[in-house]
Amino acid sequence: MKKLVLAIAFIGFGGLAMAQQTTPQEKQAKRAEMQQKFQQREQEHLAKMQKDLNLNQAQVDKIKALQDKRKEDMKTEFEKNKGERQARMEQMKAKRAQMDAEMKQILTPQQYDKWQADRKAEMEKRKVAMKERGAKMHRPMNTVAPDATK
Repeated sequence: MKKLVLAIAFIGFGGLAMAQQTTPQEKQAKRAEMQQKFQQREQEHLAKMQKDLNLNQAQVDKIKALQDKRKEDMKTEFEKNKGERQARMEQMKAKRAQMDAEMKQILTPQQYDKWQADRKAEMEKRKVAMKERGAKMHRPMNTVAPDATK
């Protein structure tokens, strides 16, 4: 019975992994869509500031220039730290691989398989939670969260 449940779990995870693969064109289209949404959000925010603070056009232009400068600074900082980030990611991957190897020596094959399946399930839970958190963060400000009405 345990083997059957374990086999079904692996098949399920395999199906999820296959369903999540995207082509480079899809990634590029999604990135372009996200950039467009971000720019639209920026414009809406600036328009709201203009209305709420009663800004004149000169002030709006200066704020837009300031935001653009900040965006460029952040992009430069991101690129500057890219190598360091990649090195840290590689270091973490190596540590994870070392832990896997040590766990494989400690656990029986069945225990190791169950441990791997549990880790993958936990990772999927975290991904879902992060997506939900992201959706909550991008909710328009004038809406009320479902749990906030209690």
